[in-house]
Amino acid sequence: MEEHAIHSEYIQLNQLLKLLGWAENGAQANAMIDEGLVMVNGIKELRKRNKIYPGMKVQLDDNSIMVIKK
Repeated sequence: MEEHAIHSEYIQLNQLLKLLGWAENGAQANAMIDEGLVMVNGIKELRKRNKIYPGMKVQLDDNSIMVIKK
């Protein structure tokens, strides 16, 4: 599993999807979340602005990352 470092205390889920390149823009990120395609710590996440903290795992299809603090 890959790791992705963030500089702040947390990052919003939709922003993380864009930053990782898993979504081209905010609308696409929000649509993927609305469709239930994104999992956080193994649970389907439907909150677009869910706060993702270091230590949390985010999955989309075959992609998965662990968020770490930089």
